[in-house]
Amino acid sequence: MIYISTRGHADRKHFCDILLEGLAPDGGLYLPEHYPQVDDAMLTRLRTAYHQQGYAELAFQILSLYIDDIPAADLKALCAKTYTPEVFGTGEIVPLRHLEEGLWLEALSNGPTLAFKDMAMQLLGNLFEYELKRRGEQLNILGATSGDTGSAAEYAMRGKEGVRVFMTSPHGRMSAFQQAQMFSLQDENIHNIAIEGVFDDCQDIVKAVSNDLEFKRKYKIGTVNSINWARLLAQVVYYFAGYVQATETNDQKVSFTVPSGNFGNICAGHVARSMGLPIAKLVVATNENDVLDEFFRTGVYRVRGSADTHETSSPSMDISKASNFERFVFDLLGRNGQRTKALFSAALQTYGRFDLSADPLFADAAAKYGFESGKSTHADRLATIRDTYNRFGVTIDTHTADGVKVAREHRGDPAVPMIVLETALPIKFAETIQQALGHAPDRPARFAGIEALPKRVQVMPADVHLVKAYIERHCQ
Repeated sequence: MIYISTRGHADRKHFCDILLEGLAPDGGLYLPEHYPQVDDAMLTRLRTAYHQQGYAELAFQILSLYIDDIPAADLKALCAKTYTPEVFGTGEIVPLRHLEEGLWLEALSNGPTLAFKDMAMQLLGNLFEYELKRRGEQLNILGATSGDTGSAAEYAMRGKEGVRVFMTSPHGRMSAFQQAQMFSLQDENIHNIAIEGVFDDCQDIVKAVSNDLEFKRKYKIGTVNSINWARLLAQVVYYFAGYVQATETNDQKVSFTVPSGNFGNICAGHVARSMGLPIAKLVVATNENDVLDEFFRTGVYRVRGSADTHETSSPSMDISKASNFERFVFDLLGRNGQRTKALFSAALQTYGRFDLSADPLFADAAAKYGFESGKSTHADRLATIRDTYNRFGVTIDTHTADGVKVAREHRGDPAVPMIVLETALPIKFAETIQQALGHAPDRPARFAGIEALPKRVQVMPADVHLVKAYIERHCQ
């Protein structure tokens, strides 16, 4: 399998090269040259693999379609090492829970940091260690987090040979639990950098460093954000797992609603659907930072500045520049790299927006690719959390609540199950759960008193030069 840049760069690369690289040299994102197609016979094999051999086998079979430069036996062993009941709390790994007529939750938050990011990050940690050892190299991971990516990456990379993590986060804009998960880690290879700004400032710093090819090569900079194709690829697997749990035959369809800020989680659904998984709708659920909802309603993609990015009670989605969105637009525009570059490099940098509303291809977002969207507010979150608890005895986190609220508005055909991807356990957002229900959510015993632990974090302005200098000092 060969990988190409969304911005048309001439390079053609294999999986293990882009695993360690992150962004393409032209600032684009990597995608496979084509999406492998899953026909009826193969879907049956994948269904059997999950039900009879488990999630690790399903992951191996799907990843094998995209990875041909890791021996099959090694890849199989990496999947088996990653997806275990001991790490994810259940043999199903991502069990479905029926909520109400036609509506299901897919539990993705039973991993080490209680968020869906663990599903991909645990595999990424093992892939990094494997490939770096094979090459005899080291990697300095630079990431940006709005809450869950950071802790998932740090827990996945703790003690990993040949890996350092430099994780930026918006200072004071994560929940106390999220901050404690990251900042309480004392491992020498983990570095937390709290940026005085919003998540988009952190993301801009990561992209700026990645685009400085000389610095990137000198300090072996890689990324764990969902701009890394390997992470997004790992997320494709749980769409297949959700589908085979919700259906009995391959002629049935399902829909997915996905709480989305950076477009990575639902972009994996777009890949699964493009492979032939029978998905009817892919519904994007946003919070008050509704850049993506605005695009799917109007065709206008308009990024917001820091001052216009709302601080909300679903903070992991407080994002106004959706990094992974470029991958979908590349496909929407018929994989036209030059046109994609003009939109994401020139138009966004110059005008902060682009408008596809008059382009006939915009209609394909819904008609061909199945996308719909909706928005949720703080009041909606409280009402949805309260209603879900009172009617079903189920406590959901704030981001999942955004998903449930929007999913109910987009269910459509009652014969098509609507699966909401759960994003985190409620304890990560205890303050809002307390506000909604009048009591705190359950806390896993291993996280008792985590907020009171000593913290190891460096606060600095949103300045890429300061971040580079920090990396240089700690890579001597």
